[in-house]
Amino acid sequence: MYENRYYTLSNQRIPYKRDKTEDDRFFILTLFGIAQELQARGIYGDNTQRIQLAVGLPPAHYGAQNQTFIRYFSDRGVVKFTYKDRHHAVYIDDVRCYPQAYAAAATMMDRLMGSPRVLIVDIGGFTADYLMMRSGRADLAVCDSLENGVIVLYNQIRKKANSEFDILLDETDIDGILEGKADLYAPDIVSLVEQMARNFVNDLANGLRERMLDLSSGKVVFVGGGAIRLRRQIESSGKIRNALFVEDINANAKG
Repeated sequence: MYENRYYTLSNQRIPYKRDKTEDDRFFILTLFGIAQELQARGIYGDNTQRIQLAVGLPPAHYGAQNQTFIRYFSDRGVVKFTYKDRHHAVYIDDVRCYPQAYAAAATMMDRLMGSPRVLIVDIGGFTADYLMMRSGRADLAVCDSLENGVIVLYNQIRKKANSEFDILLDETDIDGILEGKADLYAPDIVSLVEQMARNFVNDLANGLRERMLDLSSGKVVFVGGGAIRLRRQIESSGKIRNALFVEDINANAKG
C-alpha cells in the first residue's frame, strides 16, 4: 500500500512510454523493487532507510531525459509504504542514471576492452536499442532506439496464426516454441513462428545495416530478454560474425 492505495504486480505490461515521468507508475514499480531488496536482507520497519538508486534509460533518450529522470525519483522526502504486510520508510538520497545497454555490456567488459569497436544491441519488449562502444567508451553519437521490440513480433505472429490456422496463441506459446519446445505444438504452427522470428532478426540486421552499422565485423553484444529469446535465430542468421550474449537478467543493475 502506498498513499492509501493498493497495488499489485501482474503480467500486464504498462503501455510503452517514451517519457516515464508522466505519472507515478514507474516510481511505484521501483518501490516494489526497493521493498524486495530490503526484505531479502531482512530490513523492514519504521526506521528510515537511506537509498542510493541506480536507474537506466535507453541510450538514445539518455542525453535528453537523464536529468528529468533523476528529478523524478529525487526530493520526495521520506516515502512510507507497506509490502507483504511489512512497513517500510525510505529516503532516496542519491540517484544516478546510466545508459541501459552500456551498463549491461559493462558486466563483460573484460572481454570487450581489447576491441576497437563494439556494437551493443538491446532487444526489449517495445524497443530495440543500439549503442556503439569504442575502446571501452560509450559513443552516444552513434545510438538510437528503434520501436520494434519482440512485442511487435509476437503481435505479428498471433495475427497470422489466427488468420491462417484459426488458432489463438499467447506469448507463452510463442516463448515455448522459441525455446525449442516444438513437440507441444503442431508442425505448421512451429514453422510459422520460426520463420517469422527469422524474418524479424533479418529485418533488424538489415535496418542496422541501413544505418551504416556493419554486423559482420567487430563484436556485437546482444542484451535484453528479446535477444535471449531469439538467440538461435540470431546465431543462425549468418549476418553476425562475432555475437556475444549477456544472459543475466540483472545485468543492467549490476553494470
